[in-house]
Amino acid sequence: MNADHPNYSLSTSTTEIVQPAEPISNPLPRAVLRMNNYLLLDGEWRFALDLEDVGIAQNWALGYSYEQTAQWPGSVEEHMAEAKGFSGPSLWNDKVVAWYEREFTLPARDEKETGSMLQITFGACGYETRVWLNGIQLSTIEGEEVHYGEYTSFTYELPEELLKPTNRLTVRIADTMDAETPRGKQESHVYKRGGIWYQTYTGAVRSVWLEMVERNRLRSRVGVVSIVEDQLVRFNLTMRIHDAGAYTVRIRVFERSAPASSAPIATSDFPLQLPVGQSRQRVVLEVPGAQLWSPDAPNLYRLDASLIDANGYEAKIEAHFGLRKIEARGRFVYLNNEPTYLDGILYQPGTATFEETQRHMYAMKELGCNLVRVHIAGVDPRIYNLADELGLLLWVEVPSPHSSTARSRANHRAELLRMVELIETHPSVVIWSLYNEDWGAQDIATNKETRQYIVDMYHYMQIKYPQFLVVDNDGWHHISWEGRLKSDLLTAHLYTPDLNRWKELLDRLTHGEMEGTAAFPLVVGDPFFYRRQVPLLVSEWGGFGFPDYGGPQDAESRANNIRAFKQELRQRDIAGDVYTQATNIEDERNGLLDFHTGELSVPAGLLNSRQIPNPEKPTA
Repeated sequence: MNADHPNYSLSTSTTEIVQPAEPISNPLPRAVLRMNNYLLLDGEWRFALDLEDVGIAQNWALGYSYEQTAQWPGSVEEHMAEAKGFSGPSLWNDKVVAWYEREFTLPARDEKETGSMLQITFGACGYETRVWLNGIQLSTIEGEEVHYGEYTSFTYELPEELLKPTNRLTVRIADTMDAETPRGKQESHVYKRGGIWYQTYTGAVRSVWLEMVERNRLRSRVGVVSIVEDQLVRFNLTMRIHDAGAYTVRIRVFERSAPASSAPIATSDFPLQLPVGQSRQRVVLEVPGAQLWSPDAPNLYRLDASLIDANGYEAKIEAHFGLRKIEARGRFVYLNNEPTYLDGILYQPGTATFEETQRHMYAMKELGCNLVRVHIAGVDPRIYNLADELGLLLWVEVPSPHSSTARSRANHRAELLRMVELIETHPSVVIWSLYNEDWGAQDIATNKETRQYIVDMYHYMQIKYPQFLVVDNDGWHHISWEGRLKSDLLTAHLYTPDLNRWKELLDRLTHGEMEGTAAFPLVVGDPFFYRRQVPLLVSEWGGFGFPDYGGPQDAESRANNIRAFKQELRQRDIAGDVYTQATNIEDERNGLLDFHTGELSVPAGLLNSRQIPNPEKPTA
């Protein structure tokens, strides 16, 4: 079976468990490495549409005659089209249920793996996923029989008593046009495809793999909080324990490129008494003399974290991290206690492959950006690693629902918590948006429950994840409570092709005029008096080349407009800006780089208003 897929795999899959070669690469869509054996299950799966949603009632998981095949990963829309004989993605139905199935051979274990177990991880799949092993339904490590969400990974441990020499894996995926689920800019009942709303792309969208893991281990997620003044790094670790008892967590920090035999620059042990189940623990390590991470100097270190049992058995994970501090102080954003102007660009990955997304990241760096706003979408987690290496600040957003209800808020919160738990390792991630332009919070100006939910999540993020800045609702309708803005940044979306109108809008913004500046009032709730107490960001502007915005059509005129508009931004008390956007996406034809090749259509360095030389793009 050929399981190689250019979207998510850096190596060709095999039907045997493989041992990663040295130096360790990262062929799996996750940010944390585990030094173990794995089997990538990508490739051809049996496939069937369940148009009447009868598969569960008819026990398809116990045995079903599949007439089609489909390549995993890939969207349900593509697989629907193939099943119906179409050449392009199929139109979305109100509700789609699809079943996938394949076999895998039980791998042999060596002596070192006698205390290990098998688990299966889905890089991303959804929105609603159920999994069966040999006809028996599985539950995720978190105890879910049905996993909800489509932007983050989830894992099943495989019970020994269910395993056979050859095993059958069955997956049911269901999704709808429900506006209460997190969708980002994919179409729904509320927002139909066209203009800024894109075709639905869901289902089996990221790799799935089988791997051998220790019964008692650290999970593949690490949170990093650094306070640069004291050279202390706080690591948030998650333990998965099947055998309660005494354990030791050992933390070792190395120079990133240091050979495996080198001595750590910092190390410490932390004894713990751990119960059965899953638990989180913060440990703190001093890293004296550590260099800070920034876009100009993306200094990274290697973390080796081990869980050691009473017999001395060591279960280890590896991650890269950097020390940095981000703050909003008065009019400026401070990175490592230095005011830093954010030269940003809006990035919508759409259906880009992993390799295309890599090219996009290099191209955005070449444009002179130090910030990329990943617009209400999920990306392959390895992209965060790439941003760490390149020195690109990332602004991450929760894919929004399209209606404002108690259920949509519950779904939004669940998606946020899933995303942030898996992204808190990276120094590149500095800003989170809860909502964008009221999508999924359309009643923010009139509904106190909607505002209260956003305020509660803002406070939650402040307390639990102090390493990030948080924006409540990007673009306008920021929330004021007793005159205090519940957002670390005051952001505005300003679109005009006219330079004089642009100057007028920027003057209104910097003078603190909350109404008549953006499309809607900048603040809702209680009165808010700007007085330069929070950084101002123009977090969307431009659109030059998109006919509906009236922008220029040729690249030279567009570049000249960008220079003129950027000059006006820098002449005012504005902390950063985000040009819209990096690539063309469906009907939005306003990109500055080619979607497939990453080639720029405007001069390199165009968006760099900091006048810092741009590093050369790596050749490999």
